[in-house]
Amino acid sequence: MAALLEVIGLAKQFGGVQAVKDLTFAVGEGEIVALIGPNGAGKTTAFSLIAGALRPDAGQIRFRGRPIVGLSPHAICALGVARTFQIVRPFPRLTVLRNVMVGALLRHPEVQDATAHARAVLDEVGLAGKRDQPAGGLTLAERKRLELARALATGPALLLLDEVMAGLNATEIERLIELIRAINRRGVTVLLIEHVMRAVMTVSGRVVVLSGGQLIAEGPPSRVANDPVVIEAYLGEPDSGDIAR
Repeated sequence: MAALLEVIGLAKQFGGVQAVKDLTFAVGEGEIVALIGPNGAGKTTAFSLIAGALRPDAGQIRFRGRPIVGLSPHAICALGVARTFQIVRPFPRLTVLRNVMVGALLRHPEVQDATAHARAVLDEVGLAGKRDQPAGGLTLAERKRLELARALATGPALLLLDEVMAGLNATEIERLIELIRAINRRGVTVLLIEHVMRAVMTVSGRVVVLSGGQLIAEGPPSRVANDPVVIEAYLGEPDSGDIAR
């Protein structure tokens, strides 16, 4: 399987805190890979480095074999990398449709084309019936789907999902799992950060585990869930009992 994303020796420090240290992993074309770890493990920092919001102190990031360190976030997005954010912040006064059009305009500069593409994406994520409503009136689950739709509208080859299931109930989580699978089936590679371990074990084909900014384990979900090093890293975390579920 060809590597779509390669992270090589990545490091990032904030003051005296080493957020990411010598991080190396790859994501193959067509995979769903979960990036997990206890709170403060460096997961979101890694996402910000990949997406160009932060610049690493050391290391390389390659997308489709091309070095992307130093490129702006919008340039990396134009290459085919889109991300969602853990804290969802839509444009509350704009309609749901216009929120998604902001992303669609990247590859569809004509308003008519962007509108049509945004409508198709909203249909895919199950928000077609909400497209004319202000985004500020959506429920949490709907805002999560809107965040996903805005990223999808940019036409990504690699989708970075940062805790899209946080705060959702079991039914909403199951629907999002099916949606992520459907997005992946149509050719979008997915790298996701998630604390809902049931979802991680269900949807991902491979798991990369961080602790203290470093990679401590990597492999199939079932093997990682029973790794003593991973279990030890989660001890004391509120959700540690969920790791093997």
